[in-house]
Amino acid sequence: MTFAKTSALVCSALLALTLAGCNNANTKPDADSASTPAPKAYSGPAVTVASSVPYDKDSNATESVRKECALDTRLPEFIEESAKSQGVQVVRGTASPHGKGRVLVMEIVNVHGTAGGAWSGAKSVTIGGKLYDNGKLIGSFTARRMSGGGAFGGYKSTCAILGRCVQALGSDVAEFLAKPTMDAKIGDL
Repeated sequence: MTFAKTSALVCSALLALTLAGCNNANTKPDADSASTPAPKAYSGPAVTVASSVPYDKDSNATESVRKECALDTRLPEFIEESAKSQGVQVVRGTASPHGKGRVLVMEIVNVHGTAGGAWSGAKSVTIGGKLYDNGKLIGSFTARRMSGGGAFGGYKSTCAILGRCVQALGSDVAEFLAKPTMDAKIGDL
């Protein structure tokens, strides 16, 4: 094998590792997944999600992470984007547990994101949420995603790595919205 072919294979492998990142990092394919039909699309009411998710007072999110990474506003965007593939309509607005219709109330519970990108260690984001239907609690979850940034992680900022985690959480929450349960542990939990 020539040097050029070997280099191309190595680059392809590194690209695949980079793209793997935080999404489904700790999930294994189900042996029966090839034979199971695709889940039926959600046909319930739209879900209201806050436009900005508050940080818990003990979240450990530094002031620079809060200001520079915009995790609080990116999370609802990623949930809305991912919910479409689940057949769930998400409306961003004011999310009150006493609101009409389906309302998801969330909080960023913990952020582990020391400055220095991947050089300062893995990053994680933990969130909690409660789903209400006309004021009645119908589901709850705790979710966490962790990432070291994937291949070339050392060249990614802390915000980029935390953003990957929040994007994966958006997908996790969208799946939860389609099939809510009580006390669900999702993501890397």
